[in-house]
Amino acid sequence: MMMNWILFWCLITLPLATILLFASKILSRRRNKKRAVGFFHPYTNDGGGGERVLWCAVKAIQEENPDLDSVIFTGDHDASSQSLMSRATDRFGVHLLYPPKVVHLNKRKWIEETTYPHFTMIGQSLGSVYLSWEALSKFTPLYYFDTSGYAFTYPIARLFGCKVICYTHYPTISLDMISRVRQRTSMYNNDALIAKSMWLSRCKIIYYTVFIWMYGMVGSCAHLVMVNSSWTLSHIEKLWRIPERIKRVYPPCDTSGLQALPLERSVETPKIISVAQFRPEKAHGLQLEAFSAAIKKLDEDLPRPKLQFVGSCRNKSDEERLQNLKEKAVQLNIYEDVEFHKNLMYRDLVRLLGGAVAGIHSMIDEHFGISVVEFMAAGAIPIAHNSAGPKMDIVLDEDGQQTGFLAQSIEEYGDAILKILRMPEAERLKIAAASRRRANRFSERRFYDDLKAAIRPVICHSS
Repeated sequence: MMMNWILFWCLITLPLATILLFASKILSRRRNKKRAVGFFHPYTNDGGGGERVLWCAVKAIQEENPDLDSVIFTGDHDASSQSLMSRATDRFGVHLLYPPKVVHLNKRKWIEETTYPHFTMIGQSLGSVYLSWEALSKFTPLYYFDTSGYAFTYPIARLFGCKVICYTHYPTISLDMISRVRQRTSMYNNDALIAKSMWLSRCKIIYYTVFIWMYGMVGSCAHLVMVNSSWTLSHIEKLWRIPERIKRVYPPCDTSGLQALPLERSVETPKIISVAQFRPEKAHGLQLEAFSAAIKKLDEDLPRPKLQFVGSCRNKSDEERLQNLKEKAVQLNIYEDVEFHKNLMYRDLVRLLGGAVAGIHSMIDEHFGISVVEFMAAGAIPIAHNSAGPKMDIVLDEDGQQTGFLAQSIEEYGDAILKILRMPEAERLKIAAASRRRANRFSERRFYDDLKAAIRPVICHSS
C-alpha cells in the first residue's frame, strides 16, 4: 500500500515539478532579458530576398536604436559576427554599422522540409517552436524579430517576455491554397495523387482548415506585423485578424545602385535574365519551355538570344533541381543558349543585370517579387506572372506608360519574349525608362524609412 502511495505521489509531483522548473527558468529569463533585438533567421545563407530583408532590417534598427544590440539566431554553424557582416556587404551591398552578435542553433533539422515527408507544413511549424525554445533559452532579447515567417514561435517569444515583431513575406497557408485543393488543382504544394482523389482532397481540406485556425491564433500574438505587399496584407488581415497591428512595408530593393546602369544594351546577343532561388515554386522549367518556344518562332533576321539563370541553392534538393534544369535545356536543344550561374556575388549579379534586355519571373502568387523590381531598376523589361505582387503592386503603368509584361502560360511568356526581341530600340528604351521610374517606389531608402516608422511605437513604448 505504501509503495502504491509513493508511486501515485510521484506520478502527480514529477510532472508538476517539471512544469515548475520550466516556469522558473522562463521567469528567470523574463527578468534577465537583454537590451537587444533578436532576429530569428535560421538560414543566413539562403541568398534570397528574405535574407536581404534581414540585413536591411538589422541596419535600420542599428541606425534607429544604436543602444540595442543586434543578435542573429542562426543554424549556420560557420557563421560568425564578422562573416555575417561581410556577407551582408558582399552579397547584398548592405553595410551594417557594427557586427551583429550570433547565437548558434543546433536543432535546425526540426524545421527542414526533408524531416517531414508528410504533413510538412505542420511538422515544420511545430519544429520551429522547438527551435525558438532553444534560441530564447540561450539568449532572451527584449525584442524578438522574426524575419523568416515562423509564426508558431510567437507565443513562445511572448512566454519569454519578448515584444514580438515580424516581417511576413507570405502567409504559411492561404485561402487560395484551400481553394486549389477544393478545385483539385495539381501544383508544387498539392500532389497530383491528392488532386486526383476526392477522399484525399477532403482530408487535406480538413487538415488545412485546422491549420488555418492554429495559424490565426499564433499570428495574432505579434505586437507588430509588417508585410511586404498588398497581396500578403490582404491574406494576413483575414487570417490573423489584427488589422490595427499590420503595416505594409515594401521590401528593400537595390534601386539606387542598379539605376546607375545605362539603359542601352548590346543587341548582338540579347540577354534575358532570370533571378530566383532554385526552388520548385519558382517554375524555372516554364521559363525554359517559353524561351524554347520563342526561339522556334524567332525571325531569321533577328539575333539569337541567351537565357541566363541566376540563383542560389539551399540544399541537395535545390542542387538536383538545378541539374534537372540543365538536362531539360539539353532535351529542348537550347543548352548552348542557356547559362547557369549559382551563388553569385552581388557585383556579378549587377553586371549581368546591366546587360539584360529583359527579366523573366514565373512564380504563381509571388507575394512580392524583389527580383522583378531589380529587373526594372536595372533597365531590363520585366516579364512576370499575372498574379499577386507583380500584378497588384509592381508591373503597373507609370504615368500612363507600360512598364512590362504579365503572363501565365508558356505561350504568353514566349510571346512576351518575342515582343521584346522584335521591339524597336526607341520603344524598348521608353518602356525601360518608365519601368525604372516605377522601381523608385520600392527603394532601400523607402524600406528604411517605413520600417523605422512602423517599429517606433513598439520600441519606444516598451520598457
